Amino acid sequence: MRSETPGAFSDLDPRTILKEVGFAGLVALGLTFAMVGLRTVDSNTGDGAVLGIDTRFADVAWTVALVMVGRFLLILDRAGLPIPVILGGIAMAVVTQVIPMPGTVLPVFGLIGGGVLALKGVLTLVRHRSKLTAQERDEAMDRAGQRFQKLSRYLGPALAAFAIVMPFLPFADRQVIDIATLILTYVMLGWGLNIVVGLAGLLDLGYVAFYAIGAYSYALLAQTFGFSFWLCLPLAGILSAFGGLMLGFPVLRLRGDYLAIVTLGFGEMVRIILLNWYKVTGGPDGISGIPRPSFFGFADFARHAPPGSTTFHELFGLEYDTLYRVIFLYYLILALALLVNFVTMRVRRLPIGRAWEALREDDIACQSLGINRTNVKLAAFTTGAMFAGFAGSFFATRQGFISPESFTFIESAIILAIVVLGGMGSQLGVVFASIILIGMPEWFRDLEQYRMLAFGGGMVLIMIWRPRGLLAHRDPTVLLHGRGGPAESEIRAEQQAAEAAS
Repeated sequence: MRSETPGAFSDLDPRTILKEVGFAGLVALGLTFAMVGLRTVDSNTGDGAVLGIDTRFADVAWTVALVMVGRFLLILDRAGLPIPVILGGIAMAVVTQVIPMPGTVLPVFGLIGGGVLALKGVLTLVRHRSKLTAQERDEAMDRAGQRFQKLSRYLGPALAAFAIVMPFLPFADRQVIDIATLILTYVMLGWGLNIVVGLAGLLDLGYVAFYAIGAYSYALLAQTFGFSFWLCLPLAGILSAFGGLMLGFPVLRLRGDYLAIVTLGFGEMVRIILLNWYKVTGGPDGISGIPRPSFFGFADFARHAPPGSTTFHELFGLEYDTLYRVIFLYYLILALALLVNFVTMRVRRLPIGRAWEALREDDIACQSLGINRTNVKLAAFTTGAMFAGFAGSFFATRQGFISPESFTFIESAIILAIVVLGGMGSQLGVVFASIILIGMPEWFRDLEQYRMLAFGGGMVLIMIWRPRGLLAHRDPTVLLHGRGGPAESEIRAEQQAAEAAS
């Protein structure tokens, strides 16, 4: 007979556990058999290089075993048994470090997975999340996001100050600065897409098209007409904004899935045009030799300057170092990202920003209030595309080479994942999501093909624990009675009553 006490082992159904754990192991086997168990290798023989296949089925067996154990611990956590989850997670982390395992990746996964499971057990023990319903859990996440959003007025400037001094800290080598530059690029793209998706509520799956337009605009203008980066930067933003205006007109009457399909088609159209218009874009060969930016037109970062100009190290009396250009590019994208954030926060308080939020909440009610949905949608697409154009021009000048392969659908999916996982409409959420989705895979690049597996696993964990995003709360920009007035006091009283009830 089953016990009526919640959180007991007798409440667990062995058949259900076996079925769920077995299914998780089967899925893990299907995903890892080819990606992990088989690897192509080059072997040199007397007749030349031969491509062969190396098997690593021991890695597959250990991976499946770790997945099944982790799934069993999640079942215990769901049943309200945090103590076994904590002990099991710690045991998994310790065992994978003690027992000799094939390769160097599985111990890392065991350590990270065991630590995450132990942390989840601690959270369940402290907050009693296993006793909350789905609605109560969403409300708790919303309250946590609201508290964090109040702290953002202090956390935001602190993060900006840290970003400014980061290149001069002891741990900041070239790799760290390069990864930080890449993260800031995606932060800027996320903030641009946040206007379209987070504020206006328009699902855009072709955002990478505007990114590509900005990159190719700078490359073609710089190589064809000899324009400098500082002149091409606003031109790239204008041309990308024009592309957003072109996309906005055909989708004025669309919303939801239909809007997503059309924007996805637009992104693929731009990529195919770049791929096939060989005389202009270089086709699959891309464009190489893109000019690098100068120090505001006063000096170059080369070792030797052309006649009639000077170099950066000569201008400031320094020894030549290639790190100067890397640091300058980092500060350049940091300034562009902060500019995008400042403009976004200011626009949110303007009538157009409040119209975006009204369109996001209910477009029919928005139209009934007399708001011109046509102009509002066009403004959202145009503004977001302009910011993507700025980021695209920076990408082109940083890489020195661009091709259509850099602007595939996966880029749009990653940028959209940053916005959604960070919390739609949250500026700080985009920053944290960019660090997780872009920074972590880059720091784990040594894991080779396991890198994207870790990327997908991280996304799955975030969607399990924070399905509404890291910062789920969406605070209205303008309150009816002003901040601190009757409207906010009533909301605060309701939230306190909900907290007391939970």
